[in-house]
Amino acid sequence: APATSGPTEHMNRMLAITIMVMGIGTFLIGLLPTYQQIGIAAPLLLIGLRFLQGIGLGGEWGGAVLMAVEHAPEGRKGFYGSLPQTGVGAGLVLSTLAMTAVSNLPEEDMLSWGWRLPFLFSIALLAISLWMRVKLSESPVFKAMKEAGEIARNPLKESFTYPGNWKRLFVALFGIAAGLTVIWYTATFSVLSFLQGTMRVDTVTAQLLAAGGAAAGLFWFILFGKLSDRIGRKKPIVIGYGFTLLLLFPIFWVMGHAANPALSEAERNAPVIVSGPSCAYDPFAAKQSDTCGQLLDYLSKKGVPYTKEITPSASVSVNGVPVISTDTADIDKALADAGYSLERVIPSPGNLLLILLAIVALAALSGATYGPVAALLTELFPPRIRYSSMSIPYHIGTGYFGGFLPLISQYMVAKSGNPYSGLWYAWIVVAMALLVTLFFLKESDLQKNV
Repeated sequence: APATSGPTEHMNRMLAITIMVMGIGTFLIGLLPTYQQIGIAAPLLLIGLRFLQGIGLGGEWGGAVLMAVEHAPEGRKGFYGSLPQTGVGAGLVLSTLAMTAVSNLPEEDMLSWGWRLPFLFSIALLAISLWMRVKLSESPVFKAMKEAGEIARNPLKESFTYPGNWKRLFVALFGIAAGLTVIWYTATFSVLSFLQGTMRVDTVTAQLLAAGGAAAGLFWFILFGKLSDRIGRKKPIVIGYGFTLLLLFPIFWVMGHAANPALSEAERNAPVIVSGPSCAYDPFAAKQSDTCGQLLDYLSKKGVPYTKEITPSASVSVNGVPVISTDTADIDKALADAGYSLERVIPSPGNLLLILLAIVALAALSGATYGPVAALLTELFPPRIRYSSMSIPYHIGTGYFGGFLPLISQYMVAKSGNPYSGLWYAWIVVAMALLVTLFFLKESDLQKNV
């Protein structure tokens, strides 16, 4: 966008404010006193700063993509809109590399001061981002609305009262934001959790694989954003949803078998059975209420597959042989004797490549849905209310459909004993998003607000 020598207005002021709120909140986390120093005030302050980060993010994304899309030349809005989308993946790569670097410190140093370094160094990113914000001019669309006196006085209220906007909000939330969010969360956070937790891959190796996949995803975001300028916004997203439904489980099966072949072999040769009177599992509990629930929690987080049976008392059997007690040390010994390797593993070079290709395939599915979305949501809403209208469903979708993914997935894994069953949550949400997008979003609707 062209530079301006005078003070920027409205949207740029909001962008500057939101990036400052996000940046200062992040930096201050690195300065927080410990619980030993100020007691309960420490976690309360952390929650408050995290809240500030959320407020900053809520205003930042919509303004950033609007500035990109509304400044874009005709016929290149999808490409320009995909560029700020890459910031999400780039941020994940940088944060992963930063945490990988400090995690190599001695444990005592890491816990006392090492964890603070990435938060403190973020002040440099704040300075760069703020400089970029103040150099931006208002978008041509905003200038035209201002000259015509069409600026909304209360855009939040008008988002819910503007004619026909409830349908747009419905499509944006349940058809777009929900679907692309769970795919992206699955391709990034779920992959890392799956490799590092379920498959017992070496921590640094798992983090580097996840970072490599996220870096590859930047290419897909731009490719599909640019492609949407040729074939429309809806098609890449629908295709991405469809292929996600077809490939999600196979991709994770390939990844799991490549990550820890010994674990897969042990599962086939020595099945584990957990039994008890109820085997209830509470995903919100810090500690499960009964012994059987505790066994489910322990084994599912270890990545050990199992089936469940109802018996008068809680017990575990491995390959048909009852474990002498429900003590975790006895369970670990029985699992080790049966061939279950619970130590951290580093896959062979060939398997590492296979895992990376699987992650890149997931990144492509994410790119197909995430790349065109900035241009799509910008064109879906009328200019008068689009800043608020596109931000509301996007962040609700991210916060709820994406935010609850780890909790619900872990619950499904613990209840079933199948380490892949948590993928059903993402599959169901994507299926819903596909149906909503197919039946309620028309490409012609997007052209009305260009």
